Amino acid sequence: MEDQAPNQQGVARATGNGERRFNMNHYATKKSAAQSMLDVALLMANSSQLKTVLHSGPQHRFYAPLIALISLSISLQVIVGLLLIFIVKYDLNDVKKQPRLNTMNNMATVFVFFTVLINVIITVLGFETGGNSI
Repeated sequence: MEDQAPNQQGVARATGNGERRFNMNHYATKKSAAQSMLDVALLMANSSQLKTVLHSGPQHRFYAPLIALISLSISLQVIVGLLLIFIVKYDLNDVKKQPRLNTMNNMATVFVFFTVLINVIITVLGFETGGNSI
């Protein structure tokens, strides 16, 4: 396996066999874009769930908890989206900014974890036996 030496722009160049270059900023941008698309899909699903719960009215057994959880999930998704936008704007190769980028990436990961956990709870509370489900 060939060693790779990064150049000044943070692009790893292969030292032999004409291998491709790896650009960390390009990779991070593509990763953030993919995460953002998944975040938008979940945001749309939560919006639909919120509409359904609001339409069912306060007579639903878990009306207030579902409204609170769906609202919290949407809020976390907006925060994650904003974090991803800021992560993409920074240059990963700037050593001074790497601790901040690492912190923002860790925060986004934690918020995504809690968003998934909240959505599992929403799914559990939204399902009722007897054919009625939200």
